[in-house]
Amino acid sequence: MDAPRPQDIGTTASGGPRTLDVRWIHGSPSAKHNTDPDIQTHAYDEHTVVMRQNKAVDYEAPFMYLLFGDARAVLVDTGATASAEHFPLRRVVDGLMEKWLAAHPRGGYELLVLHTHPHGDHIAGDGQFADRPATRIVDATLDSAWTYFGFHEDPEAVARVDLGGRVLECLATPGHHEASVTYYDPWTGFLLTGDTVYPGRLYVDDWPAFTRTVDRLIDFCGRRTVTQVLGCHIEMTRRPGEDYPVRTTYQPDEPPLQMTTSQLRDLRAAIETVGDRPGRHAFPDFVICRRDTPRPATPEDRPLDEGERDDCAPDDD
Repeated sequence: MDAPRPQDIGTTASGGPRTLDVRWIHGSPSAKHNTDPDIQTHAYDEHTVVMRQNKAVDYEAPFMYLLFGDARAVLVDTGATASAEHFPLRRVVDGLMEKWLAAHPRGGYELLVLHTHPHGDHIAGDGQFADRPATRIVDATLDSAWTYFGFHEDPEAVARVDLGGRVLECLATPGHHEASVTYYDPWTGFLLTGDTVYPGRLYVDDWPAFTRTVDRLIDFCGRRTVTQVLGCHIEMTRRPGEDYPVRTTYQPDEPPLQMTTSQLRDLRAAIETVGDRPGRHAFPDFVICRRDTPRPATPEDRPLDEGERDDCAPDDD
């Protein structure tokens, strides 16, 4: 696989358009009668697959990314469900790799499993790959991931993961989680932001770190060709500032997964608007949920009734 030239970004090897104009599986009114596949796969190009978990299997419905290089493939995140019976990620990935290798024969092909951060809905499927030959799983915890990327020595470093003709650039991006990592893929121009940036509730554990991360991503994008900003969830509706309730299993009015570098700048402006105020803050394309600072008690505070929700309570990750 030759490294792409800037003018090649946005086209497949055959010259056709790459697209994320896809109707993602988004649950159904009755989970019992859901007929969606356990995992939806979308080939962005012949070397890049985007996957989404069925909301009937887990309401988080996280996205995962499988990227092929000449020497190895990388799977970024492993979803929200450990059971291979209910969530056959290993079988789907093996099938995709077999298909790719049939078109691009070579021996000794490897699989590398990386993560955007160690919350449960991004690492649950790791065990399915534990006994897979020619596979390395990098644990998502701070010590393991930071050692692998070299961030312990230099948290501002841009680590590089060579897949063979396709080199990912990796950044430490804490704020949502102390071990969060963002991946940039020059082959597609994808910036894979995990739970740091996506069309949904941006839970923030460390406000100063989150602010620095967004600044860093904006600066990084100014020096790279970024075609899509891709997180791991969709939680917003198409109505500006309105998200689906937590644990929703049917989201028929979702916006696209892909975001833009302009929306990164919108997020930075939103950070300034929020300032030191804790709690939930809705903006047109995302909701900032600060859980780093408890909301002070007021006379209006009362316990939540059954069925109500606190959108800035810690998520179930």
